[in-house]
Amino acid sequence: MTQPQASPAHAATGGSDTVARLLRPRSIAILGASPERGSIGGGVLANLEDFGYSGEIHLVSRSRDNINGRPCVKSIADLPRGIDVAVLIVPFAAIRASVIDCIAQGVGAIVIYTSGFAEASEDGRRQQEELADLCRDAGVALLGPNCMGYTNYVDGIPLTFEPVTKTNAGSGGRVAIIAQSGATAANIRFAMQAREIPIAHVVATGNEALLSAEDFIDYSLGDDGIAAIAVYVEQVRDPARFLSVARKARAQGKPVVMLHPGSSERGRKAAESHTGALAGNHAVMQAAARNEAVVVVDTLDEMFDVLAILVRFPVPPPGKAGIVTNSGAIRGLAFDFCEKVGLELAPLSPEVKAELTTQVPEYVHVDNPFDVGTTGFANPGIFGTSAEAMLKDPGIGMILSAHAGGSPVMQVKKSDYLVPVYQQAKKPILFCIIGDDYALDAQFMRDVRDSGIPFFRSPERAMRAMKVVSDYANALAALEDRSEAQAPSLDLPAGGALTEHAGKAILRDLGLRCPAGALVQDLDGALRVAGRIGYPVVIKAQAKALSHKSDAGAVIINLRDEAALKDGWDTLHANLAKAAPGVALDGVLVEEMAAPGLELVVGARRDPDWGPVLLVGLGGVWIEVLKDSRLMPPDISHARAVAEIHKLKAAKLLEPFRGQPARDVSAVADAVVALGALMRANPQIAEIDINPLVVYAEGEGVIALDALIVTQ
Repeated sequence: MTQPQASPAHAATGGSDTVARLLRPRSIAILGASPERGSIGGGVLANLEDFGYSGEIHLVSRSRDNINGRPCVKSIADLPRGIDVAVLIVPFAAIRASVIDCIAQGVGAIVIYTSGFAEASEDGRRQQEELADLCRDAGVALLGPNCMGYTNYVDGIPLTFEPVTKTNAGSGGRVAIIAQSGATAANIRFAMQAREIPIAHVVATGNEALLSAEDFIDYSLGDDGIAAIAVYVEQVRDPARFLSVARKARAQGKPVVMLHPGSSERGRKAAESHTGALAGNHAVMQAAARNEAVVVVDTLDEMFDVLAILVRFPVPPPGKAGIVTNSGAIRGLAFDFCEKVGLELAPLSPEVKAELTTQVPEYVHVDNPFDVGTTGFANPGIFGTSAEAMLKDPGIGMILSAHAGGSPVMQVKKSDYLVPVYQQAKKPILFCIIGDDYALDAQFMRDVRDSGIPFFRSPERAMRAMKVVSDYANALAALEDRSEAQAPSLDLPAGGALTEHAGKAILRDLGLRCPAGALVQDLDGALRVAGRIGYPVVIKAQAKALSHKSDAGAVIINLRDEAALKDGWDTLHANLAKAAPGVALDGVLVEEMAAPGLELVVGARRDPDWGPVLLVGLGGVWIEVLKDSRLMPPDISHARAVAEIHKLKAAKLLEPFRGQPARDVSAVADAVVALGALMRANPQIAEIDINPLVVYAEGEGVIALDALIVTQ
């Protein structure tokens, strides 16, 4: 296979040649070989023999002269030079010396199953890093430690101790499986094999001391027969490279389907204890990955189901869902479940509705979901013609045909009429026979499996998978919809927070409205500014050391006249004397009191791993209490920002509500796009926080009442 070039950071050990030498070796050495199938060394040897591996197998054993008729040598030094892969099945204490000996013998790649490294302790982490340094310096590929190895089904090479069965990898439509967890890799493999989806290779990467998921994703892109890549990671080791190979995969039309635990605090701790991962910000990771059209799933079920769809339809078109059923109950439940998971149902086009109307009696209501009722008994062809009609609807991106199975004869008729439509379809078609695990007709199941149509026994699982695939299709379409907004490159002081006054000056230059006012040094100046802008006013102490001014009593609001302003001035300085004695003020900001409105928070942060990300949420303390926010990429377009804002849990507050007018969501989106441009143009900005951003009625805009900008 011709492989893409690795990035410079991985060129020594993660390039195509070294990964290919690991996964397609012509010679293998097993250190710690054993004749017992139930042992690790015996399991590896048995797998190679069962698969009929045709390359050289060299065995190293201190206690045996031969195993299964194969000669053994006593040490690594007795091996021929230049063996492609050495599998180390030796005690933890002997790993380092074994690696050094392998390097001395010119071994090309090393697999370490042994645990006790970074996942166990800091000392284990240190020893793991030493192994990585040794292999990196020698140009040796290292898989593991704490891994279960790999199985290459295309070339018939099972370098794992887990019992595996040789299966046909087919000529195309394959899935590549890459997982830090060996058990999870096996579970994905089982699920694909149960659905008769061919597998190219399964790689369990373990602690990823040197080679990581990114290397194997990159390698997988060289196999034209791979249609989709399944990835389970507990930490993305090199986010920039991950996004780079994700872009490369997308350009080839190969979806990367990723499951990444760590959205909960306990999930993050489990990841740390499992593979020694230092988990980053999970939500930021998801936002960055989805912005590059990585298919992020939340559960193993979603992983299995989405792969079953995307391996057949790797570039699904955008559009809403269409559903055909022969059950009024399923129709009603589908409305509810689609709303729950956010799967949008397409309104039928007049032409498609007219065509469907001709397929059923006059009393049948034609809608989406489309319930054919009992029509299928007299006209089983409707199971195909209804799906065929829906495929013509430009608003429909995928179809679910979900039915009660009925008798064996009726089951076969359903597949007989639906499968030919699926085989010609350019949009995903899913097939569901409801009833959990009750047995279906053997001929029906053979027909379904042979056809390759994504098949489900649960309509809810099917619809949840459809939601993920729909999001992926929309993400692909959104790649062409990126903001080109520009912002100035600023000369900002490094390593600290700007005062609110300085931050608002930057926001004004971006076109964001802020309250009228000015910075003053004394009470007389405050009185002059207040007289100019009009009462009531608010006063705020300004100092870099006062990023949380309210906590220090350094904000006094609703000062309605001169007397109140004088009293407020004295109160503010008295509060500062208690809360922050000796603080050096840049001055006091005097501003108009803005009219009340709906308060949001709009901000941005620069994640050390994933780069800049934008945030919108309900303002004040509610963002922390309700956990209601949306993360967005820094190049999000205005239209996409509007759509994301409407996905807030509190989005109803942005619409006409209890006598309140609809809010100016477009102006909020303008602010989001502007902050994205500012973050892209100024890598020295670490964080921006506008809290609150007050949103007025539609057409009346927004106003930033507070602003915090932090540089790095």
